[in-house]
Amino acid sequence: MKDPFMAHLGFAVLHLAPGEAVVAGEVGEAHLNLHGTAHGGFLYALADSAFALASNSRGPAVALSCRMDYFRPLALGARVEARAKEVNLSRRTATYEVEVVAEGKKVALFIGTVFRLGGEAA
Repeated sequence: MKDPFMAHLGFAVLHLAPGEAVVAGEVGEAHLNLHGTAHGGFLYALADSAFALASNSRGPAVALSCRMDYFRPLALGARVEARAKEVNLSRRTATYEVEVVAEGKKVALFIGTVFRLGGEAA
């Protein structure tokens, strides 16, 4: 799937399979907040991209709800991955957990639920 926003942020898809995805990015100058660390919006966009790819791998889906907890800051140049996995799949909804990881440490945790537009049997 081509996603212009992901391309703009420099994200790369490392893995895509039914119900899962891994997306990587690198913290650049333009991704820093006023503290000089990775902006939460950059990390959210990375996690949301993995969430979107994993959930749409099962057919068209749109987000119903998302939340993200941030655990540690990231410095300029940090390589970071968002690893999405399906934790629940039903005919109309699905829920995904996305771990945001850098240097072997969990940086953030994103949980999202989608509405499955096709409604195919799970």
